[in-house]
Amino acid sequence: MFLGTYTPRLDEKARLILPAKFREELAEGLVLTRGQERCIYVFSAREFEKVHEQMRSAPLSSRQARDYIRVFLSGASDETPDKQGRITIPAPLRSYAGLDRELAVIGAGSRAEIWDAGSWSSYLEEQENAFSETDEEVLPGIF
Repeated sequence: MFLGTYTPRLDEKARLILPAKFREELAEGLVLTRGQERCIYVFSAREFEKVHEQMRSAPLSSRQARDYIRVFLSGASDETPDKQGRITIPAPLRSYAGLDRELAVIGAGSRAEIWDAGSWSSYLEEQENAFSETDEEVLPGIF
């Protein structure tokens, strides 16, 4: 499970050092892809296979499902961290997420997310009121 918030930087070669707590789960390989809200989703290879299987069950007759799958998979890039736990973020994904040098890498349960630090800060600020007002209908059994 991916938890927490980390603030690494992109180096001059567009590499990111993965948070130490995430490295074991991602050591055998990972998949980066477009996430919602203009971030990059980071899945372990194993978790990405599960997500892909769920997508395969979507009906081909659903235009919304086809559109989502196209955008999601066409931006995917499989990566393997080097010995220092670094991965290269491909240019199209950096552009999609508006990444600069300062990043926020957050744990989101079954995946991690990579955000531009300023975008993450703005998003979090916008969502904090909604977070405090979330009721049981949204997440049954949590509250």
